[in-house]
Amino acid sequence: MAHGNPPVVDDRVPVAETHSAHTHRPYIPADKSPLEMTLRGLLLGSVLGIVFAASSVYLAIKVGLTVSASIPVAVLSIAFFRALGSSNILENTIVQTTGSAGESLAFGVAAALPALLLLGYDISLTHAFLTAALGGVLGVLMMIPLRQGLIVQEHGRLPYPEGTASADVLIVGEQGGTNARTVIIGFLVGGIYKFAYSGMKLFREVLSTPLKGLKSATLSTEVSPELLGVGYIIGPRVASITFAGGVLSYLILIPAISFFGSGLDTPLLVHNGQLIRDMSPDQIRNAYVLYIGAGAVATGGLISLIRSMPTIIGAFQRSVATLRASRNQGAALVQLRTEQDLPITVVLVGSLLLVLAIWLAPPLEVNFISAILIIIFGFFFVTVSARITGEIGSSSNPISGMVVATLLVTCLVYLLLGWTSSEDRFMALTTAAIVGIAASNGGTTAQDLKTAFLVGGTPRKQQVALFVGVLTSAMFIGLVLVTLNRGATVTIPEPHPGVQLSEMTQETRSQYTFPWQVSREALASRGLDAAALRKAVWAQGYELNTQPDGALELRSWREVTAQDVAGVTLSPQSGAQVKVADLGAVTAGPQRTYKEGFVRGADTPVPAGKYLVDEAGTIQYVVDPGIGGRVSVYEGQALTRYSAPKAQLFALIIDGILTQRLPWDLVLLGVFIALMLELCGVSALPFAVGVYLPISSSAPLFVGGMVRYLVDRVRGGSAAESEFSPGTLLSSGYIAGGSIAGVLIAFLEIATDGAGTRALNLPAALGHQGALGGFLNTVGESELAHPLWSNLWGLLFFGGLTFFLLRSALRGQSAAVALPPQKGA
Repeated sequence: MAHGNPPVVDDRVPVAETHSAHTHRPYIPADKSPLEMTLRGLLLGSVLGIVFAASSVYLAIKVGLTVSASIPVAVLSIAFFRALGSSNILENTIVQTTGSAGESLAFGVAAALPALLLLGYDISLTHAFLTAALGGVLGVLMMIPLRQGLIVQEHGRLPYPEGTASADVLIVGEQGGTNARTVIIGFLVGGIYKFAYSGMKLFREVLSTPLKGLKSATLSTEVSPELLGVGYIIGPRVASITFAGGVLSYLILIPAISFFGSGLDTPLLVHNGQLIRDMSPDQIRNAYVLYIGAGAVATGGLISLIRSMPTIIGAFQRSVATLRASRNQGAALVQLRTEQDLPITVVLVGSLLLVLAIWLAPPLEVNFISAILIIIFGFFFVTVSARITGEIGSSSNPISGMVVATLLVTCLVYLLLGWTSSEDRFMALTTAAIVGIAASNGGTTAQDLKTAFLVGGTPRKQQVALFVGVLTSAMFIGLVLVTLNRGATVTIPEPHPGVQLSEMTQETRSQYTFPWQVSREALASRGLDAAALRKAVWAQGYELNTQPDGALELRSWREVTAQDVAGVTLSPQSGAQVKVADLGAVTAGPQRTYKEGFVRGADTPVPAGKYLVDEAGTIQYVVDPGIGGRVSVYEGQALTRYSAPKAQLFALIIDGILTQRLPWDLVLLGVFIALMLELCGVSALPFAVGVYLPISSSAPLFVGGMVRYLVDRVRGGSAAESEFSPGTLLSSGYIAGGSIAGVLIAFLEIATDGAGTRALNLPAALGHQGALGGFLNTVGESELAHPLWSNLWGLLFFGGLTFFLLRSALRGQSAAVALPPQKGA
């Protein structure tokens, strides 16, 4: 996860450092008991947690990163309750604690579970909910006995940067300062901007141009508000290193593969027999560069973990020692309000129930040995995560490395036991996902408990709020993940005669067919050929199939009538708009039924995934998922695809160990690229993620990082204050607004079976006739878009969004207009 990391600096001492462990007095004294855990606080925290969890899911599957939600949630809570006429710092702390739980769950779920799609499974809502809920509860449970040792006894030694920054914002808000308006403006601007290009298609989402003189080299960027915001928050160094990885992929590796492979007359490592000289840059990336990137990401994650091993071992030893010391002191007969944790019986009984739930829950398909591994790894990595976030902040917490370590050990145990089936790979991923969620949530829980410690919150109420935040967010995280995937999933004709499915399901799909007596004279008079007709038909959600006798047939997965189909308006690339009926008569044909099934395993002639077979058992269609899908363009239309880089890595590790079949030459190239970078003193992990991502995703990160660089140079100020600076708050709004708009568009796609999103598509709806239609089809998201003018038009909007961020960051007011007075000494 990518978070800001405000260090302790001399010119501004965080609240955590104003007192030693023995003299610390919270902002609200222990002998006072103002209103704290209220129903409205839990509801607001849950709602904000769901919103930021949804945006975190979107970011995690798009670029493998998330950003902290704690400070935006705190700022919005203060503003909301102040608008209602009352604002209480402890109630705001409950909101902040409840809301921040969603983001930590979202990263673990969205980073790991999409790997199921790559292994030939579907993402189940029940499985996603149980994985998120059980992992999140495990993280909170393990932190209950650790709070006294890590938060209280280590106060003054473990700064917990994000927790301290959140406490500063809450205390400043209590004194009258906050800047929720900046977050709300960013949310509205980001949402409207996203809707303009992703829904209405007023300008292109990806601006791209080939580089002349370097074969297969391309430069591209997304005009994304959420990625611009992420780049600002992670800062110039990480953003630049990530973009450098994209430069290596798209300006060095892909051109080199194209150059050296253009002379090959035999396919290389591809299922479909395609030659390198016939591949587009994206096809070369998917076939070869992704393996290099995966090797680099895995190595970068392991290096990060190995580098942290002394800290991890020391953190675990110190945590256990402080836990024993805190328990040996004995419990006082009367505890202060600020010292009251949930009883240890909750931890013991809860852990036992977790083992049983993980073992016995049918959707998880986890056996007893794996359930025990989850508890062991969970306790270890929650302890480590809580300590590391206390020492160096969440930004340096190697959660991905912990998941990789869990996967490696689990897969090696499975390999020794002979568990190498597809079901065992499913179980291995579930095991690692729950551990990763627990570790991620353990670190976030520690930051939240630190915030409560500083402001004077009641620990047991914070812990209850964390459980509420975990369960409410878990109910929606899986829904968001499934919605984003289904909204971008496309069923594409892809016959594979003779290939058998690994597993058939009971699910069937009905297809409605309509013979179309197209008049050749009507086509000729409009200058249409078969290819242009197929593209125009596909753009309206139909498939055009040519029968063996040459007759044309329209096909739809929606239940429609021949009259509905005849009234469909086509917008061909050349010529005016025309109705289907004007080109020929449409009649109702037979309804066909296809069965759903999956291809899984190591020795499969086609990629793993979901397919549709006819009555004879022959594969006719591939159901290409939106997350990790392998078809990015069909019938001239770019398909929405989410790279899910962490999920690709986890699937690669599972397949590499349990099937022992990988293109190791390519993987090892990535390994040595990562080692070379480490020898040069450059952090390999963000660079490797850049290699793995499309350069169009890392470019807006770089732009955001450069804006942050300029702001820091001009504005100055401490790193701690940058956590709640106007630029950071506006970026948080960009991220939430853009991500939520993307989720809502995916919901609309599913709810209307594509009709709603097609209606929003203005270039397609208006056609290229008329002044407005011609203009939008020239500069918007359209097949007819002019390569130069559409790029310039998109850059104009992205430049305006970037300038607004720069101007607001330089001129806006920080959420901390003054440091609050210290209380106690």
